[in-house]
Amino acid sequence: MYAEVIIDLNALELDRIFDYEVAIEGVEPGSRVIVPFGKSKTEGFVVKLKSDTEFDKSRVKKIIRVVDDVPAITKENLLLANKMRLKYHTTYASVLRLFLPSEMRTGKVRKKMVTFASLNSEIPYEEMINSLRKGADSQKGVLEYLYANKKTKTADINNMFSPSALPSLVKRNYVVIIKEQESRSPYKTLLDFNANVTLTNEQTNAVNVCLNSDKPTLIHGVTGSGKTEVYLRLIEDTIKQGKTAIMLVPEISLTPQMLGRLRGRFKDNCAILHSGLSAGEKFDEWWRLRSGEAQIAVGARSAIFAPVENLGLIIIDEEHDGSYESETTPRYVTSEVALFRSKYNGAKLVMGSATPKIESYVKATTGEYSLVEMKERVNGKPLPEVIIADMRNEVRSGNPSPFSSALKYELETALSEGNQAIIFLNRRGYSQKIICKECGYVAKCEHCDVALTYHRDENVLKCHYCGALYAMPTGCVECGGININYSGTGTQKIVDELSKLYPNAKILRMDNDTTQNKEGHHKILKEFGEKKADILVGTQMIAKGHDFPSVTLVGILDADMSLYFSDYRSTERTFQLITQVAGRCGRANKPGKVVLQTFSPKHPVLNLATNYDYKGFFEKEKSLRMATHFPPFADVVRIMVESSDDKLALEVLKTVYFSCKEVYDKNYNFFVYFNKMKSPVKRMKNKYRYQVLARINGNNRQIIDEFYEISAKNTTKQVLCYLEVNPSSLI
Repeated sequence: MYAEVIIDLNALELDRIFDYEVAIEGVEPGSRVIVPFGKSKTEGFVVKLKSDTEFDKSRVKKIIRVVDDVPAITKENLLLANKMRLKYHTTYASVLRLFLPSEMRTGKVRKKMVTFASLNSEIPYEEMINSLRKGADSQKGVLEYLYANKKTKTADINNMFSPSALPSLVKRNYVVIIKEQESRSPYKTLLDFNANVTLTNEQTNAVNVCLNSDKPTLIHGVTGSGKTEVYLRLIEDTIKQGKTAIMLVPEISLTPQMLGRLRGRFKDNCAILHSGLSAGEKFDEWWRLRSGEAQIAVGARSAIFAPVENLGLIIIDEEHDGSYESETTPRYVTSEVALFRSKYNGAKLVMGSATPKIESYVKATTGEYSLVEMKERVNGKPLPEVIIADMRNEVRSGNPSPFSSALKYELETALSEGNQAIIFLNRRGYSQKIICKECGYVAKCEHCDVALTYHRDENVLKCHYCGALYAMPTGCVECGGININYSGTGTQKIVDELSKLYPNAKILRMDNDTTQNKEGHHKILKEFGEKKADILVGTQMIAKGHDFPSVTLVGILDADMSLYFSDYRSTERTFQLITQVAGRCGRANKPGKVVLQTFSPKHPVLNLATNYDYKGFFEKEKSLRMATHFPPFADVVRIMVESSDDKLALEVLKTVYFSCKEVYDKNYNFFVYFNKMKSPVKRMKNKYRYQVLARINGNNRQIIDEFYEISAKNTTKQVLCYLEVNPSSLI
């Protein structure tokens, strides 16, 4: 017997099958194995078994050992990996790695074994007690404790009694030592809850459509319409059929809330997967799913690769979110992976959002997806009233504050009535940049072509692209002037300003800086949910999915900030963000209000968002994209060229461009646009960045495949080339 093995080394020259002889038991497709490779031993993945090999058998080496008791990668996921490597033109190893926790691959984490002590049931307790000599108080104490408390950790016994007592009892065969695996369960302090909910007519209809549809289903439900309860009912039905389910949320911050709801309904039958867990927690949760101990996987994007079998349901909540598209190799789209898994298993695929992607809603209106509309909130209350605050008038009236008079009035009202408020600003730090008033110098990152952001808590300048830190200068490094101006406002400054206005209010801040540790998101949201704070200030991580009954006010600062980005999705993102943030208030019995601050009060997108008119926005955006040939009516294709050597990057860009131009010349009828240029951020993380950008109509898979091949051919150790199709960001 022979095995086809992919070596777990992500190098293009090693991206091929290696044959090994199987001379041990336990080798199956999907097994991780240790094999001799060159002069060393390395790990590999078995992708196929066969009875013979075309190579010289005397030179075929043997598999040394199998790493796991059961194959780590399922048969389905082996097929998925092969499909992904072909579609995204990437290496087999890079795709297979998606299916395992990274620490598990390196062998840095293993099962946590804990030693327990218990009484030997074959010897009467009285006989053991009576046989002890006088003065053996510690031994007697251990026996009495184990008799009363049964099995106990040996570490706890040794802490309570003399360390010599337990070994003596073991030697006399009075106490038995057992080793058992202990699960490192994340969010142990998470409060589970399970409300007995009666479904509304819209919720009942949504459940029925999802269960009876033979196509993917898109649930377009306004914020607060009860989509989560629909998801829970669908999962419940799936588990009753003996099948498994995957529940995806876009932000790590949303996973504790969703896990709490799932635990309340399904107890320990759910496991969580996301990058914020410790290595041990990821390892244990992954194995709980692989072994079938847990049947429900919940997590962010990577949970789509959960090792569950007999899959019956995949749910993608907030399906519009850009985080569902990977920005590192392999650059996969979660919905595409979900579609493969649903088809392979005959599983239901359900996507939900108050603001679906334009591409998804087009598929729903043309019949490719089933469409469910949920137009009412479950509490029967109207969506929050939106007040537009024209910041031009605030400036004219001499208001230097980042808060309009309307927002200050509504904040005072909400706080005086004992309610809570959320202030949204999609910019962390204290100020956006620092500028010398005397010479105009702007402090920039040495590694990226971007301005540094001032963080007052740490008194440092920080790059939000590469994370580099710089000491705050006392004067201008160009002219020596000391007249430094802080330009732009970040979440830190907003908290400071609110503290001055409302000194008695407890204010929390939630952004990337305050959620660095594993349970950072959960602790902040838990504290706010328990009304231990009055105001929550945050970036986009507070914009979606959260449910706080006491929040009656949302303030949106710089609402038009994202409108003018050089990206065809900028208006869509703005509409989505405003609608999602506005939906965080008025979710219980108290009505909600939203104050939207803008310098562009007449912008049509803002007017559509303030009226929650998704269909109006959709028709307008659809017509625009159809006329200008943007997705979903054409594909945006970008080949990025990155190198630490600017001249080398430019040379490779020219080679890539002229190779692509040959494809363009043969297929120019399909192209709407084709050109080469600098990337909008020319340098990032010490890499100079150039791009070939194209928009391609029609059935263009062959063209894209040729572009993929050109990209791969021009990737070297000095230059990275990679291709993106309809990227979520064009920076």
